[in-house]
Amino acid sequence: MNAMAIDSGRRLSHNCQMQQLHHAMIAATPHSCAAEILEVVPAVMRFIRTEMRRYRGPDLSVPQFRSLVFLSSSPGVSLTILAEFLGLSLPATSRLVEGLVRRSLVDRRIPPGNRRSVSLSVSAHGRKIICSARRATERRLEDVMAALPTEDCVAIQRALRALRKRFCQ
Repeated sequence: MNAMAIDSGRRLSHNCQMQQLHHAMIAATPHSCAAEILEVVPAVMRFIRTEMRRYRGPDLSVPQFRSLVFLSSSPGVSLTILAEFLGLSLPATSRLVEGLVRRSLVDRRIPPGNRRSVSLSVSAHGRKIICSARRATERRLEDVMAALPTEDCVAIQRALRALRKRFCQ
């Protein structure tokens, strides 16, 4: 190959990269960003849910595990709030919680002064199960992320930090 052909190839490659960058900058509108989030986030969440459920243990049903995860992020909630989250009736949720309490996975407390209210929290044993599933899921996510170029990982982290500022405060 002669020097002129190599230089021409470099210019073409550079032009393609610049066009891709230009296209990415033009496409980065609030609308296109929102559309991308709506397309990608559900797929990522399906992956996470599948992995978390895979490592929940064979003796926990999906609703039981979902209850533990919800209670770990919302300690002290009522039976009514848990039932709304699960989409179950109060009697069905009460039976589910009773089974988790018997297995020492959930703590149930009746707050002083209000015997009609029940406060639910994940027990230490329940937290161990959740932490174990979370660690295994994080390792699977690491495997997926390891296949990406470093600059993509940096961009993803930057974008997630920006989303956290908007949605988690």
